[in-house]
Amino acid sequence: MGIVVIREAMFYEKLEADKVHCGLCAHRCKIAPGKRGFCGVRENRGGNLYSLIYGTVSSEAVDPIEKKPLYHFYPGSYVYSVGTIGCNFRCKHCQNWSISQVCLEDSYTTDILPDELVGRALFSGSKSIAWTYNEPTIWHEYTYESAKMAKEAGLATVYVTNGYMTPEALRHIEPYLDAANIDIKAFTEKFYHDVASAKLAPVLEASALAKELGIHVEITNLIIPHQNDSPEELRELSKWAYKNLGPETPLHFTRFHPQYQMQDLQPTPVKTMEEACKIATEEGMKYVYMGNVPGSDRNNTFCPNCGKILITRGFFDIEKYEITPEKTCPVCGENIPIIGEYVKREFNEAED
Repeated sequence: MGIVVIREAMFYEKLEADKVHCGLCAHRCKIAPGKRGFCGVRENRGGNLYSLIYGTVSSEAVDPIEKKPLYHFYPGSYVYSVGTIGCNFRCKHCQNWSISQVCLEDSYTTDILPDELVGRALFSGSKSIAWTYNEPTIWHEYTYESAKMAKEAGLATVYVTNGYMTPEALRHIEPYLDAANIDIKAFTEKFYHDVASAKLAPVLEASALAKELGIHVEITNLIIPHQNDSPEELRELSKWAYKNLGPETPLHFTRFHPQYQMQDLQPTPVKTMEEACKIATEEGMKYVYMGNVPGSDRNNTFCPNCGKILITRGFFDIEKYEITPEKTCPVCGENIPIIGEYVKREFNEAED
């Protein structure tokens, strides 16, 4: 592993007997001296809380923005993506478990401080920086300072997040955070308790607050057979999104493939994926997408008024873009909620 850069944590209060109360994520851990929070990367040292991962990078890549997935945010552009170590969830199906569930001392990392991160992103030709791969909330001291520098340099900023941050932390970074793909993993407290060791309610609160604060929000829901795939649950999720986030919020249903501790399950049937999209559309959601199903029309963007295909997508590439410069449908004039201009992407070896 690289040299660990230690910084005093934000969002904590001191308690008696040198304990501390962390206020960064919804676990709100009370941490005894010498111990770490649920995330594994915030440690109480002598009655002060420290982040152990400031500048600690486990993964970096230049990704298509569609990979996050963000379909309505600078379409076609590249995003400089970085992740660290640890997580405030314990998802049994995590595809990035080798960095999210590993002990910091057992990991291989490098150090990239905020100014270098911004420089790398600019050099790569990326339009934005994303904190992704594991949970960015637990990296707040680093993401906050990096995001401020990124904005000053003309870069957009992105969180790919489980949404388990406190309102205080979200409001703190909001001035420097442009977009978030929030993973609403299910719509029952039972799933969150049994599969993620967390709670649903704080995720919904943060999702609604992010939208209220003006952050561009897209929602992802990974559909897992026999876990969160009932029509009733999918309908309740869709109703909630319509009421609390608005019908124009992109909703990505993603197909599950066996991972980590859920390798005994089968991939989600495509029929289930199609039914989820049908239900969300019935409930008024205008932009419903289907992920991990190559060749599906639900990977494209349609005009919700006249049905014209406006963006045709391959795997992560845009094959045809027909939204007008005024962000309207060229056939009927319907306003299409796209943030930023379309970027015609050139081939980049980083995608391989």
